Amino acid sequence: MTEVYIYIFLTIVVLFVYLYPKNPLTPALVSLKQFFTSWKMILHFVAIAFILFLNKIELTIEEKMRLNYDLTPLFHRWEGDIVYTIQNFFHNDLLTNVVVYFYVVVFTSLIIASFLVYLNEKDNKLFYTFCYAIMLNYGIAIPFYLFFPINEVWAHEPAGVQFLMLDVFPTFETEYRALSGLNNCFPSLHTSISVTLSLIALKSNNFRWKTIVLISAGIIIFSIFYLGIHWITDMIGGVLLAFFASYTAQRIADGRFKLGKSKTEQYAQNNRSDETVEQ
Repeated sequence: MTEVYIYIFLTIVVLFVYLYPKNPLTPALVSLKQFFTSWKMILHFVAIAFILFLNKIELTIEEKMRLNYDLTPLFHRWEGDIVYTIQNFFHNDLLTNVVVYFYVVVFTSLIIASFLVYLNEKDNKLFYTFCYAIMLNYGIAIPFYLFFPINEVWAHEPAGVQFLMLDVFPTFETEYRALSGLNNCFPSLHTSISVTLSLIALKSNNFRWKTIVLISAGIIIFSIFYLGIHWITDMIGGVLLAFFASYTAQRIADGRFKLGKSKTEQYAQNNRSDETVEQ
């Protein structure tokens, strides 16, 4: 995975050069400084790390559960060979390289960059909205992965779909599979996180950031079919999860900031009352 981490780092660097061309290093340093001087932000990051840890050990828990049912044939019966048709229609070696890059590298880069962008722009409301949304996405998806085993499309023999990931990332099964189980398909987290990033980015004042996230999300969602990983139903579930998580996260963040605002307003009102009495 070392090579993947290097690509992620370089991608984030390129993103910041594009977003802040005059001095890309300063925004990154400002973001990190603001983060490490706020214990509330650090606690939110720890909470996200804990959810991601649960997502990782979910595979261990799943192995111990030993479920004796598989819902994959059901998905194939009502979808047919749609994913197979998409993959064969667009199949191209150059496109495969681009799509794998977005699925593996850009996806992770956007998540990390989101923290830095909202911190740099001092948009705490969007920062916390993003944190809550990530927690909700993973927190809701994990139970589905435990109790609703759906195999990836390529692994379901009747589908006839190729796992094109291996054409570019031949060690995927040994290096990356531990982060994503073969039967952890519904809902598609690549879809839900990408759509969530887009919904939150749309509220940002940074036009370049909005554009990058929206275009990347579209390519990532296309990649889940092109690479032979997800079913159409997985994508639909991911979109629904994204809208729910984003909406709920925004409501939580709104409540948090409204509470802070009301206290400030109350303090100002009390000061005005005192001044009136003195007069």
